[in-house]
Amino acid sequence: MIRAHSLFAIALLAACSSSPPAADNSAQAQAAAATLPVVIRSAKGAHRFDVDVAASQQQQEQGLMFRKSLADNGGMLFPMDPPRTASFWMKDTLIPLDMLFIHTDGTIAFLKSDAQPYSRIPVSAGVPVAAVLELRGGRAAELGIAEGDRVSWGGCAVPQAKIATDLNFCPDPAR
Repeated sequence: MIRAHSLFAIALLAACSSSPPAADNSAQAQAAAATLPVVIRSAKGAHRFDVDVAASQQQQEQGLMFRKSLADNGGMLFPMDPPRTASFWMKDTLIPLDMLFIHTDGTIAFLKSDAQPYSRIPVSAGVPVAAVLELRGGRAAELGIAEGDRVSWGGCAVPQAKIATDLNFCPDPAR
């Protein structure tokens, strides 16, 4: 009888110590899968991108690491709230990227073209920014996008679309 109680106690302890079921991250996965429109206004016109958003600390740490390709009009936006001096590297990033560091007034403060895959050299604008936008390497040059061009996103980028998001960035249109 003592053995039966011992086995029952061991079974109960095992059941209590087992890992809890995985949390349902479907909302987080949907948020990561959702895209946000970004418009860059350059001397050559307006260019629209539909980008993933790295809103959380974990998403920002992951970024575009391990991706094997990036669509011509795709990318990833890293909002900085509050604005801060951001520093990025290319560790575990398989493809070259253009990194656009965006001032709080919506202008591109610094553009790092074709950041090299796997590089551990930090890239920064050296000033507080509202966001960093990563595009496929070489895409900014192809479209004539340069420092000083203006960036907006969310409902501010495409007001006619009536996008429901709290990630709107509407810089003053005056230069």
